[in-house]
Amino acid sequence: MIRGARAVSPPLLRSDLLADRSLRGRAFCSAFGATIESWLVDLFDEACLLAGLADHGPAEGVALVAVGGQGRSELCPQSDLDLLLLFDKGVDPDPIANGLWYPIWDTGLKLGHAVRTVRDSLSLAGDDLQTATALLSARHLAGDRRPSAELAEKARINWRRKGRTWLDELRQSVDERHRSAGEVAFALEPDLKEGRGGLRDVHALIWAREAGAEIDPRVLADLQRDHDVLLEVRVELHRSTARPGDRLLLQEQDAVAHALGLADADELMARVAQAGRAIAWASDEAWYEIGRKVTTRLGRRRRDRSVDQGLVIRDGRVALADPSAPLEPETVLRVASTAARHEVRIELGTLERLRAAPPLGSPWSAEATARFCDLLLTGPAAVPVVEALDQWGLWVPIIPEWEPNRCRPQRNAFHRFTVDRHLLEAAAEAAALRHRVDRPDLLVLAALLHDIGKGYPGDHSEVGETLARTVLARMGFDTVDVSTVCSAVRHHLLLPDVATRRDLDDPATAASVARVVGTPEQLALLQALAEADALATGPAAWGPWRAQLVERLSSLVRRNLGAPGSEQPVDASSPFPSVEQRELLESGATRVAASDDALVVVCPDRPGVVSRVAGVLALHGLEVVQATIHSEQDMVVDEFRVNVDAARGVPWDRVVVDVEKVLAGRFALQSRLAERLESSRRHRPGVHQLVPLVRFDNDGSDEATILEVVGPDTPGLLYRITRAIAEMDLDVRSARITTLGDDVVDTFYVLDSEGAKLVDAEVQHEVRRALLFALDDPA
Repeated sequence: MIRGARAVSPPLLRSDLLADRSLRGRAFCSAFGATIESWLVDLFDEACLLAGLADHGPAEGVALVAVGGQGRSELCPQSDLDLLLLFDKGVDPDPIANGLWYPIWDTGLKLGHAVRTVRDSLSLAGDDLQTATALLSARHLAGDRRPSAELAEKARINWRRKGRTWLDELRQSVDERHRSAGEVAFALEPDLKEGRGGLRDVHALIWAREAGAEIDPRVLADLQRDHDVLLEVRVELHRSTARPGDRLLLQEQDAVAHALGLADADELMARVAQAGRAIAWASDEAWYEIGRKVTTRLGRRRRDRSVDQGLVIRDGRVALADPSAPLEPETVLRVASTAARHEVRIELGTLERLRAAPPLGSPWSAEATARFCDLLLTGPAAVPVVEALDQWGLWVPIIPEWEPNRCRPQRNAFHRFTVDRHLLEAAAEAAALRHRVDRPDLLVLAALLHDIGKGYPGDHSEVGETLARTVLARMGFDTVDVSTVCSAVRHHLLLPDVATRRDLDDPATAASVARVVGTPEQLALLQALAEADALATGPAAWGPWRAQLVERLSSLVRRNLGAPGSEQPVDASSPFPSVEQRELLESGATRVAASDDALVVVCPDRPGVVSRVAGVLALHGLEVVQATIHSEQDMVVDEFRVNVDAARGVPWDRVVVDVEKVLAGRFALQSRLAERLESSRRHRPGVHQLVPLVRFDNDGSDEATILEVVGPDTPGLLYRITRAIAEMDLDVRSARITTLGDDVVDTFYVLDSEGAKLVDAEVQHEVRRALLFALDDPA
């Protein structure tokens, strides 16, 4: 019986479902799938009738089968329909296929389709992983159930028959997918489906179990909850964007969070991170076990090996030698430090048993403190061990203050990890720098705790100092050690902030840092911590330029503190201005030159020079990371350093020509830049962490007012800021340009038109107003 296949358009049905916000996640997928598939059944029946295959009852020898994601009943709003038309030999499938595919295409639905016999389908699946896994979820939709059942049964039999081969190929595909798609838990814009910890990892474990891998059904049942969290987000992503795609972009996160009834995008990304971490951990564990059992079958099983007090390595994992023996408060840290030291995993049964370990108490025993520091000092090997403890609820009891930072997102391009993972990575980086300090244990503790305040209200450095004091006292450290680490936590941003935002040639800069640091030993600790923190943050946070500035500042501070050996020259960098540049200054000639990452301009000093050059650099899409200015006798030398894209390089020839033109008044900079900015207004928005503000500091330098401008990084921002400064008739003596993810902190050493500091409150008010207007991107 034909049920009016074309009476209701599927786009209209889909619109009704999309408008029903009560349907989320799996519930939406079920309703959407049922609606679409009811229409598909009607299409199939009509096509069979028109082809003369249903004149005397249901069609025989032909069937419509859902495979892949549709077969799993995970059809999202913008998913492809995954359909297979099966036919027996002797049946002409073309009329039915045309009666199916063309109406689907006419509606605009995306279609992945194939027309094959059961034999051809199984043959193709015999050596194609994608086809083989798609058939594992084959589900009958319409027509003759016999070929559908035959396909589903034989696909599973063949998959299990070649199980060892498929497991090896599946494991390789998982590894390759992780490398190309990145992390779900830590990426700024995660791929919900293909990323490590994504939906596909759960599918892969189900397929591995079908191939004969011994995966605990309880693990898959637990993962189903995390899988459904990501599925729910994927549904809302498709619903809000009305386009296919599985990458949760920054500009979509607020809308998705709102649709799910969450407070904000931070809560959304924390939920995604938690689900992604659980899936990734379970996936890693499962594939490790699969590989271990293959090794065991090959006759490589080893006996238990005693490695520590009451501990053995069994089947490549640290385990309790006697699981029934009483547990001590130190047992968790004993197991963890041993696993990290030997770079092996912890036996799952041991993790389960450790949940019954008594608490550490306060203060900790000497062994517990030593084991904890030993764990951190193993470096990168500690990270997966702590992740395992965290998954089993064993880490937060060790540091209860950790809880608010678990899976806490840092939604900017500067950070690549959640707060908790960043702290672990920072401790691992710090362990590699232990040779630079007298107390490596205090260094890794400072690294582990330096951002722990981010999960609490208030300034994270100040809050972190208080939290660290509580943690370290509980661990049993004396007051001197506690003060050392707490000071490092409080001032962990001191060296990089000053090095990148202040004039290092100003003696007041090093002197002010020295007063805060106090001793050469504390300076060494802060310098190592700054590097570890930056390396753990991401590639944009640490590079040769930033490292050189921090080292130069540290050398100046060491000299100020009177540390041994600090009498030697601070660095061997070229003086600024150079001898050649001084000769040009004295000659009064204009010169524009560029090489590598630097543009140097020597010209008569007049208002607007810096803004004009900055405008040309913005016009060519170059990001300024440092600007240094020196003026004398009505001449100025400006040096601009830019970020260089290794793949594209810098078109310095064109840049130099345009700078020469703009200095000569023969270049329509503002109109050209306006055109570029207009075209860039459609750029993807960033996540801005810093509130726009303008600060004046007349104490940090004896020679000039330090003017700090904070705000969102937008195209042409430096041009607008420096143009505003020029319009206020201020003389820029030097500048530091710092990009923090999607924000900037630009520092200018300025004097007024008479060569004095900006001390008048009314003048400061007008300058602030001009700069805030520039930050508001009015161009």
